[in-house]
This record gives sequence, structure tokens and C-alpha cells, in this order.
Amino acid sequence: MSRINFNHGMNDFKIRWLTEQLQAALRALPVVVLTGARQTGKTTLVRSLPDPRGYLSLDDLGVLGQAQADPDSLLLERPLALDEVQRAPELLLSLKRQVDRQRRPGDFLLTGSANLLLMSQVAESLAGRAVYLELPPFCPTEWLERPEGLAPLDRLFEPDFKPSDWPEESGDWPDWLLRGGFAPAVTAASEEGRNFWFAGYVQTYLERDLRQLSAVSSLPDFQRLMALAAHRVGRLLNQSELARDAALPQPTVHRHLNLLETGCLIARLPPYATNPATGLVKSRKLYWSDCGLAAWLAGIRSRRDLSGRMDQGFWLEQAVFQSLQAWRALDSTSRRLYFWRDRSGREVDFILEKNGVLVALEIKAASQVTPADAAGIKAFQQGLGADQRLRRGAVLHGGAARPLGENLWALPWGWLLPKAL
Repeated sequence: MSRINFNHGMNDFKIRWLTEQLQAALRALPVVVLTGARQTGKTTLVRSLPDPRGYLSLDDLGVLGQAQADPDSLLLERPLALDEVQRAPELLLSLKRQVDRQRRPGDFLLTGSANLLLMSQVAESLAGRAVYLELPPFCPTEWLERPEGLAPLDRLFEPDFKPSDWPEESGDWPDWLLRGGFAPAVTAASEEGRNFWFAGYVQTYLERDLRQLSAVSSLPDFQRLMALAAHRVGRLLNQSELARDAALPQPTVHRHLNLLETGCLIARLPPYATNPATGLVKSRKLYWSDCGLAAWLAGIRSRRDLSGRMDQGFWLEQAVFQSLQAWRALDSTSRRLYFWRDRSGREVDFILEKNGVLVALEIKAASQVTPADAAGIKAFQQGLGADQRLRRGAVLHGGAARPLGENLWALPWGWLLPKAL
């Protein structure tokens, strides 16, 4: 196995925000596990690192066979990068033995198109030996290489936040919704080319990645479930209702949703509980890791397809979620994402938590908002009671910034979904 300096010939790729965190993790623990959906750029990121290390991919059938028959023999050379490690979960037990024999930071860098912690076949979590990082698809500001990235979101947590901390520019959320964050789809020369790419992506997932995770008896049933789930972005996830619409048993739907989550394609957002004794909704909300893929699965292939829909507000939420998941991934130990809803229907689209401090975000497509649009945020604050962790609330809309109350703002979402392509 040759040692490769991965930085060679990689001058034209986009630097990922997660690079710094990945390098810090490699300095801290012997194993770093980088997961994310296929085509998010995990291999490209690994190959961009300046330090030379061996590289093996379990997509290579010879390497896969060796990993299954004699995993110890693959781990003799350090440092080592192992790509698509979910294909041989038994390798992790051997990896644990190697680390316990000789523990050195950064020796093993694993990538996978599945969340290893959610895989039923994985018996070894490498607790105390590994850092787990997630690489989501590009969000618009990362793709455009904006120097400040998502820093304005962090400023919402500061006591002295002012409107000038939040950029004002016009946005184009339908364009980013259709493109998503997979590089080939973002750069597609035409709608037709992008739609062909998404069709191939889904086919590859169904025929290759999915079969690696689990035996699925009917791929058409699974694909139908994917489409039905895409139509439910931003809604409370009711598995019984989904099973009825898909004409599938509820346990099958539960299993299929778990597979989509394990494959890093969907995220189920948990509710924030202000008070466990109150009547809060316990269900989770469904979002897709890539808004372009979700839109394609739901039959939204063009602006015209989107313009005729009555649920555009949910799709704007899905497009904003693309940036919020990127924000969370940059510091998954101290950042959390929730939503809030009580049984009377009052809700807040997103609750952001950072080091125990909360920010409430309501998403509106309209260019005009009133204080009534912040009713959910006010109800959330009231539900917190004596708990004063809510630093600020904001209604993100298509208009200009202005105050709606104390620590409550109307702010434009334009810079998150800019007119740039």
C-alpha cells in the first residue's frame, strides 16, 4: 500500500468548512469517523488534507474481501484512511484492538455513507477512541465561499446583537431548493441535466447503498415511501399515516425511515421540551439532508412545479434547514437543533441551541411580517417560564430588518439563499 500526499493535484476543489474541525479531531483521538450521504465530498475532503497517509477504499472488492476475511492485515500501516467503512462493520472490532495496542492521535481516518452509530450491524462504537463528524451537503454560503460563512447565525446568540450584524441582500430560495447541495447538481448546466443526475443518484442509492445496509424486499415500495416522505418536509412525522398512504405495514415504514436516516438522507428533528409536564407534541419533524433531492423526489423539478404548490412555506423551511444543519455540524458537541409546538398548534419552526443558550427562528416566505407572525416565539418564551435561556427570537422573511419587540426581530433570509448562480 503506497503512502499518498492527498494534497497533490487538488487545487480546484472547494475548501469545506469542516476541514479545520477534522484536523483538530485528528490531533485529539486515534480514530476519526467522517460520515455523510454519498456525494457530499467525504473522499475529496480526506484527500485534501496536507499530511500523507495510506488510503484504502472498501468499494474495491479486493479490499472489501480482505476486510471481511482478515481485517487485522489492513490496519498494519499508520496513518491510514479507510473509505466506505460501513461495507465491513466487522472491521471496527479489529480497529479497536489495534488502537488499544498502540494509541496515537490521527492514526485512523474512516469515512462512511452511513451513520455507523445507527447501524444495527455495528457492535463496536469505539467509545473513548473515536470522534464522529458529519459532512452535510453544501449549503449556499459554503458553496459560494463566503468568508463569514454562517457567522450571522452565531451573532444572534450575542447579548449585543444589532441589525447591522445580519446581512441584507435579496434572495432566490427556489433556485437553491432545486439545486440542493450535491456538487454535480449545483453545477448542472440545465434543469434536464440536474434531473437526470438526481434520478441516477436515487437509483444508485436503491440498488447499491441501500442493499449494503439491509435486505429490502421491494425497491419500488421503498422508492414510493421516499417520495411520500419528501412530500412531508417540515411536518410532524406520523408513521401510521405514512404507512396508510404507502400501503405498507407500519413496522416496515418504521424500518425504512430508519434506513434513510442511517444513510444520512433524512433528519428527524426532535421537539424542544420547555416543560415535560405541559401538553407538548412529542413527534419529530422530517427534513431531508439535501433540499434538491427532496424536491426532486416530491416531483418539484422546476420553478413552475413549485409555483403551483400550496405548501411553499414548508419548502422554504427545507431550504433554510440546509444551512442550519451545516451550522450544527461545525460544532456538534455544543450545537443542537429542535423545533417547538404545543397541542394547541402554537409553534416555532427552529430552536437553535448553542452552549445552553437558545435562539428561536420562524420562517416566512412573505416580504411583510407583523408582530402576530412572532406569536409562536412569544408562546415559547412564555413556556420557558423562569428559564431565561432564550436569548433572541427572529422571524426570517423576504423583507427588510426591523424590530418586532424586545429581543425580537424581523430579519431577511436572503443572504442564506442568495441570488448568486
